Formats: sequence, structure tokens, C-alpha cells
Amino acid sequence: MSQNDTVWSALYEKSAIHLESTFNYLYQNYFDIYYMKWLVWVLYPLILTFLLPAVIVIFLYASALFLQLYRLRKYFLDVYHMDFWNGARQIVAALWDAQGNIWHGYEIYGFERIPDSGPGLIVYYHGALPIDIYYLMAKVILHKKRKIRAIGDRFLFKIPGFKLLMEVFCVHNGSASECVDLLKEGHLLAVSPGGVREALFSDEHYGLMWGNRTGFARIAIEAKVPIIPMFTQNCRETFRAVGLGKAWMRKVYEATRLPLVPIYGGFPVKLRTFIGEPIIYDPLSGPEQVSFKVKQAIEKLIKQHQLIPGNIFRSLCERFYMPSHCYQ
Repeated sequence: MSQNDTVWSALYEKSAIHLESTFNYLYQNYFDIYYMKWLVWVLYPLILTFLLPAVIVIFLYASALFLQLYRLRKYFLDVYHMDFWNGARQIVAALWDAQGNIWHGYEIYGFERIPDSGPGLIVYYHGALPIDIYYLMAKVILHKKRKIRAIGDRFLFKIPGFKLLMEVFCVHNGSASECVDLLKEGHLLAVSPGGVREALFSDEHYGLMWGNRTGFARIAIEAKVPIIPMFTQNCRETFRAVGLGKAWMRKVYEATRLPLVPIYGGFPVKLRTFIGEPIIYDPLSGPEQVSFKVKQAIEKLIKQHQLIPGNIFRSLCERFYMPSHCYQ
């Protein structure tokens, strides 16, 4: 062995000894394996609670990714002779339908009240995340062979990767006149008057937060279409908005319209969507009267089918036991 090799070997041995002694010192003085295990055990429910909402976000991004790949289908196989996106829409709807059935035992009561053809304005209570409207849209695509157009908040269209998803599933951020045109063309349109405000700042008491909004009623009157009220039982038990500091975050939202309230959950509670009796167009009723009728109809659905206040544990138990209030 040359003198040069001997020097490098000695340096290597000294470095290895120094690193070993440093690690042993840190391990003995700063690292307690039993404390770390205890800390993980304590924080595990909290980590899991905030991790589950990411599953839905991942699912949305998976849908968007699939659509991005499907856009290139003409380079692989040209077998569809219908609407360009129809095949992709059917597959994504089937995935959402399967996820809803597995995770929530999702069911719809009054599905026959959604018309097989012709226009209708579906008005619904907005949960923290409106996964119930996703499931309903999937059911309508699969079983009624038609699409539900939906009105989404502006920020949805600014989320990277979501634009194509919004386009394919006909989510609009349109004006009142555009909504009227969609209904006059014979489409189904879904809207939540409470919007993001209701999603973030309503709670387990399921209070509607519509304020004086009557825009949806004006749209229905101008288009001369029926309004179909909708409510999903336990929709606030699957995802919830954090209550801590809600008053401050409400002020921030009202000033900036930024939905900064953290959402947690993803609990596999039982979800049942109830479709109410359609409110038929009446030329003698004004927007305020129509809005009041719809609000009463949704509050009636909530009173009939939702125990107040909502309870996550009870909603989980309803996967196995269905009390009488579910069917009243």
C-alpha cells in the first residue's frame, strides 16, 4: 500500500469514528425512541383526521389527470362515435359512483323526481365539501344518460389542473343570463344559494345561510322551470370546517372571498340524498315568494331526515343501523 493510500485510510477511519460518536451522543441526549413512539400514538388521530380530506383532493386530481390523458385518446384508439368526452365522463362517473357506494353507502330517495328529459333547477344545501352533488351528478350520468350543469365558485377555476375537469363535467361560473339560457335549452342546473359561505360557516345545526339571495328564483322564473329541492343527510358529518377562530376567518372571507377555513374529516358516514317535491313554475309568484318556498322545502327535508345537532359517531353507526327518521 502506498503512503497516499495509508493517509486516506487513516482519514476515513477517523471520520467514521467521529460520525459514530456524534450519532451516539445525539441519540443518547436528544433522541428518545419511546417518547417518539408515544408522540406518534397521541397525534395519530389528528394526523389521520386532516389527512383524509386530502384523499378527496387526490381523487379529484386523479380524475383531472385521467381526463388529461384521455384528451390524447385519438392517438391511441378511435372507437368513440359520440360526444368527444362522453366515454371519459362515463368512466369518471362510474369511479365516483363506486367510491360513494363503498365509502358512504350512498343512496338517493326520490331519484324519479329528477326528470329524464327537460329542464329543472336543483337547489341544495351546501356541505363543507359538496361531495353529495358529485355523487348525484355521477348517478344522473350513469342512470339517466344526461348531465347536470352546476354553478361553481370562481376560485375553483383558479386551482391548477381543475379547468379541464370543470369543463368536462359542465361546471359553470356564469352569469344569470347564461343560467337562464342553459335551462331554456333543456338542461338540468344545480345551484346552492348559500355557496361557499354556507359550506364554511354553517355547522352541525344545518342552518341555511342564504341571506336575501333570490337570484336562483329569478333564474327559474325567467326560464319558467320547476325547482327541485335537495338535501343530503349527514353531509356535514363527513367533512367539517374547523370551528376555532371561525369568527375571525368569517371576517377575512367577507373582505377577500378567500376560503381560508381548514376542512377536516373524510369520515365514512352514511349519506342519503333526499329529492323533494318539485316546485312548479307559477307566473303569479315573485322571486321573494319562490325563494321562501324553496327555503321552506329544504328546511322541511332537514327537519324530516336529519337529527340536530349532527353527530359524527351517530352518523357512522347509521352505516349499520338506520333509525326511523331516515325514511319519514
